Amino acid sequence: MDKRIRVLVAKAGLDGHDRGAKVIAAALRDAGMEVIYTGLRQTPEMIVEAAIQEDVDVIGISILSGAHMTILPKILELMKKRGVTDILLTGGGIIPEDDLKTLKQMGVGELFTPGTPTTKIIEYITEWCKANPRS
Repeated sequence: MDKRIRVLVAKAGLDGHDRGAKVIAAALRDAGMEVIYTGLRQTPEMIVEAAIQEDVDVIGISILSGAHMTILPKILELMKKRGVTDILLTGGGIIPEDDLKTLKQMGVGELFTPGTPTTKIIEYITEWCKANPRS
């Protein structure tokens, strides 16, 4: 790829545990991606606005609070309302298998559970961006 992949990593809602998000952010940076980390307690509105302002290719949500079935669909809804159709919404956390399937059917990209090697996440983002180049 000619340009570096830009990824927004966010912690949504009241989830206050950000160690995993920081590990992922560092791994993505080490892989040559530009990473914007929004910090804790971001609302879906703040995340989508930051993604637009930062002109990212990917939004990565780290969610451990159990609010994934509220937060991820809300982010998707806001992305659609804002006409953001060329940014990958992905992420990870503690998400039951049935919810993973439902979220993917809604349009969320791959979701990674604890223990997933960072190389798998990097490979997924890289391949998605190659297959879906932004102008």
